[in-house]
Amino acid sequence: MAASQAEVAQRAGVSTATVSRALRGLPRVSETTRARIVDAARELGYVASPAASQLATGRTRTVGVVVPFVDRWFFGRVIAGAEAVLREAGFNLLLYSVGDENGRARFFEEMPLRGRVDAVLLLALPLTPGEFERLSELGVPLAAVGLDEQGMGCVRIDDAAGAKTAMRHLATLGHRDIAFIGGGTGTPLGFRAPVERRAAYFAVRRCLAVDDDPEFDLDGGFTLNGGQAAMTRLLSARRLPTAVFAASDEMAFGALRAIRRSGLHVPRDISLIGFDDHEMADLLDLTTIAQPVVQQGQAAGRMLITQLTGETTEPEAVVVPTELIIRGTTAPPTTSTTRSPAVTTPHGEQVSNLPAC
Repeated sequence: MAASQAEVAQRAGVSTATVSRALRGLPRVSETTRARIVDAARELGYVASPAASQLATGRTRTVGVVVPFVDRWFFGRVIAGAEAVLREAGFNLLLYSVGDENGRARFFEEMPLRGRVDAVLLLALPLTPGEFERLSELGVPLAAVGLDEQGMGCVRIDDAAGAKTAMRHLATLGHRDIAFIGGGTGTPLGFRAPVERRAAYFAVRRCLAVDDDPEFDLDGGFTLNGGQAAMTRLLSARRLPTAVFAASDEMAFGALRAIRRSGLHVPRDISLIGFDDHEMADLLDLTTIAQPVVQQGQAAGRMLITQLTGETTEPEAVVVPTELIIRGTTAPPTTSTTRSPAVTTPHGEQVSNLPAC
């Protein structure tokens, strides 16, 4: 009876994932370890299965994409960027949506990608050590968007830096009563972006010496309807903010609708800033923090191609910049006793005496 990968792993003193990568000639295995594994496989008479050989030669011409949801704008745009690059290189996409924690557990337990893909692209789904091990056992290149995972190529933005830029823009205009619409205190599926953007909001408030107000921290669920509902609750609070930072443009769209339906005006009564630079942001004249969503998918797709062709031996970690896009939904508060005086430079830029938050 032919030896198994597990037996080779035991003989070489490594994991089965490392055996799989080493015998397929994939990167992230030292030459010393690879030689030890090859010797162990030879001694035990290990023979790779036809399915494994197919993966090693890339004959499936398919890349698996693991996504939390398929009906969210961000994920759709990332997939579009990756698909364009991979299709040009001759690869198809095989999409898996985990949906919720039960779907996530089922996916990693059953691992339906096995034997069906040459590479895997993971979108914004932080991995537990066990989940990473399960993916690594596939023995194929891995890349991620919206994550900073060791052992795979990653493309992401600095969510905290982008959120601080949004808050500093409002503070520079003179706002101190700033509310936040985000993902609440929970972290569904372990998403990091909502947590980091919310933490940045509170960090800037503390830097400005503004006391926290629980009524100014609302959960919008990162959807348009959620943003509208959160803004409606905020409008019924004991006092109104002069500005709102929504942690996604979709929530900002909902907030904008709620403000207008209440009879208030943006930005005269309440300033509003979003995050993402959704295609509708320009149409609605929304000030926002822009992130290159499609480009992140393209970059991750190129990472996988370079790994599949052997051009890359080590996973890359790429952080792409965000940018403040000032449009018509932010302006100085009409009345404020805490406004920080702003000065206009000869170049038309506004500066203030804000601390370096």
